[in-house]
Amino acid sequence: MRAPSDEILEKYADILVNFALGSERWIAPGDVVMIQIPECAKPFLIHLQTAVLKAGGHPLIRYFPDGVIRNFFDLASDEQLTYKPQHEMLGRVEDVDHMISVIADHDKLELEWVDPKKIMTSSKANKFYRDALNEKENADKFTRTVWLYGTQQMADEVGLSLEQYRDQIIKACYLDEPDPIARRKELSTQINKVKDTLNSLPIERLHVKGEDVDLKVKIGKNRKRLWGTWRNIPSFEVFISPDRRWTEGRYKCNQPLYRYGNLISWIELRFAGGKVVESRAAQNLEVLKQMISTKDADKIGEFSLTDKRFSRIDTFMGETLYDENVGWPFGNTHIALGMAYKDSFPGDIPAVTPTQREEMGYNDSVVHTDIVSTTDRTVVATMTDGTEEVIYQAGQFTFL
Repeated sequence: MRAPSDEILEKYADILVNFALGSERWIAPGDVVMIQIPECAKPFLIHLQTAVLKAGGHPLIRYFPDGVIRNFFDLASDEQLTYKPQHEMLGRVEDVDHMISVIADHDKLELEWVDPKKIMTSSKANKFYRDALNEKENADKFTRTVWLYGTQQMADEVGLSLEQYRDQIIKACYLDEPDPIARRKELSTQINKVKDTLNSLPIERLHVKGEDVDLKVKIGKNRKRLWGTWRNIPSFEVFISPDRRWTEGRYKCNQPLYRYGNLISWIELRFAGGKVVESRAAQNLEVLKQMISTKDADKIGEFSLTDKRFSRIDTFMGETLYDENVGWPFGNTHIALGMAYKDSFPGDIPAVTPTQREEMGYNDSVVHTDIVSTTDRTVVATMTDGTEEVIYQAGQFTFL
């Protein structure tokens, strides 16, 4: 399989290492950078390692050969599914300053025949590791970024040629421009204006309306809007972690979801009293139900909107990192079931206890699954004084 050109990969590495990881500033000499990369993305590994070394950092490489995940789930006993070397994993958290995670698949349906209960059991056992990374990140002692490397199988799965698939990545990350970082900085300014405007509005709840949706979401107190900045490459969405205890209505997803090595399509959810009380899917409903049955995965942890004017992504990619940021004629709206973002809290995040966070309605779960729709939707905000305002319509924010 032909790799992208060295010029493209070098630009990509430059964005990730010298801008994204340091939250729009270079990493410091001596910083430890963990590079998590699967075998099918191997052509990019040398470029990433080179960029880290040139910046004076210490590359720590975690390389995952193709096929090992499926082999694990095929053979692992219950004891093996839950075993985690805590000293090694928490030591890794202590050592690293930054992390680059590469998304690439040699087989997107690798786990299709695996019992979803086994997948969720293993996921629960990893929660302590994810929590430790999040705690360090929220204390401003760690940064991370996630990016996509296109493979032939990923392109085949969504009916694109490899060149078409990679062109979407190139466009989304402005790798076709002379200075991608400068262009991303311009975009950052625009999205921050949207975020700041929303944060200035006294919004109490949101009502999402459309032919396939009628959903009410309570924002709750002690919240602020976020956007992915450089933790996700690319990132165009503006999102918030709402009050998990108050979600009502129906939500339909027209975008297929690849999750846990399975394809789940035409997801429909009905909420009452803050919980999913009914779920449907045309394909792999059992996987969806197993996920929802996981503790607090039946409640939302995120509500997100993407303005079509920001995104250059114009096709389905079969990967949430891109599909939750797609532009298209109507942008996209999406919710996430499960974990809320702790950094949606506007104050001193490390000072907030789990009990206080729960009392504010922030969700906590091992699951965080984005469910995306690109149909035409209108979002009406109800303010604390009872007045209403349309904030999103026809795929764009109305105040921009």
